[in-house]
Amino acid sequence: MASRKYFGTDGVRGAYGSEVMNEQFAWRLGVAAGRYVKSNPGNSTEVYLGRDTRASGESLERALAAGLATTGVTALSLGVVPTPAVSLALRRMPAALGVVITASHNPACDNGIKFFGANGIKLTDDEEARIESLLPDSAETVGSVALPSFPARSHYIAATASLLPADALRGWKIVLDTANGAACETSPAVLVKLGAELVRIGDAPDGTNINAGVGSQHPEIMAAAVRQHGARLGIAHDGDADRCILCDEHGEVLDGDEMLTLLALHALERGALVKNTLVITVQSNLGVDAAITAAGGRVLRTQVGDRYVIEEMLATGAQLGGESSGHVICAEVAPTGDGLMAALKVLEVMIATGRPLSELRRGLRKFPQLSTALRVSAKPPVETLPHLSATITALETEFGANGRVLVRYSGTESKLRLLVEGPTDAAVAEAMRRLTDAARTDLPMA
Repeated sequence: MASRKYFGTDGVRGAYGSEVMNEQFAWRLGVAAGRYVKSNPGNSTEVYLGRDTRASGESLERALAAGLATTGVTALSLGVVPTPAVSLALRRMPAALGVVITASHNPACDNGIKFFGANGIKLTDDEEARIESLLPDSAETVGSVALPSFPARSHYIAATASLLPADALRGWKIVLDTANGAACETSPAVLVKLGAELVRIGDAPDGTNINAGVGSQHPEIMAAAVRQHGARLGIAHDGDADRCILCDEHGEVLDGDEMLTLLALHALERGALVKNTLVITVQSNLGVDAAITAAGGRVLRTQVGDRYVIEEMLATGAQLGGESSGHVICAEVAPTGDGLMAALKVLEVMIATGRPLSELRRGLRKFPQLSTALRVSAKPPVETLPHLSATITALETEFGANGRVLVRYSGTESKLRLLVEGPTDAAVAEAMRRLTDAARTDLPMA
């Protein structure tokens, strides 16, 4: 696999104004993407550009479009849309690439650029490395070009609303937190179209407040509103709405593991889980494996990143997968994570069974788990860190089949992520203390 300098687990990401997130770099990336398109004869020479609500999005979009134009490739603006709307646009009206300008759940001071292929699926590591190899050495004066629009938002609303029957949510009160992000117009439109009564949070984007104390990173806001208003459930998106977190009627939060287990168990009961397989990442709780295996299914794990889940699903023919963070991929509907689609699929199970979320979630009994993230100023390979690697080995031996340790660097932030699962809360807490101490001994903290 070719190496990548700028691309992480979900595109290029950084603080706006940094070396890799400014108009000059966006122009260079546009040139590289245009060269990539032109290197595949017979392809369309159009590229779709979508963005979230960050103030920096418009100028980065214009710079990308100008870079593409230098190679003879035309950019079409989809405006502010959820990431899955870009994927849908590619499948409905083919183009060479889709580009989303977003930093997902990160604060407004960050931004990012991620790519989808003509099939609506995120590019592979090798494809991203190919684009990197075509970057020009420097940026010319970043001018402006005409940027025609494409009505992706209305197409996405219509397609997503069709997942449930008309008026399926009549009489349902739902709390919806759109994180002041890309779903502020789309998710409310779909849920209202299906008959729901909404209590809305995080629906006033101003360019600087995306994810600020709201959204899937702050589900306690949604949960409190569910209790206050007596809603049946809450739905919280991240900034680009490719994932969601739910809470039940009691205001208790469900993460992606619980949603995926719920969906997989329901499908297994009906003989409808394709390949009897659920694909998750190494981040997911061991309880998922136990629940699915007991029901007659199997679980496959990948490295962290929804695109790695999707690649495994494509390779094995599985149709359901995702991450504990709330990325859920139902491949029979869409080949990428879609927060609203995931919520609608859970609602479909609630309607079919007549059971509330507080009951449906009981299919997953989680192993005790702790996770933390340490901000670091360097990312040397974990295996080169003597105290940390020794502690990992010792804990894995002590836990055996009754727990696990996961240590990895974030692909989008300067952080070391630590996760421990084990047989008891006390054992997990002690293991996390040992890991944290070892990491602080070996690594320079930011």
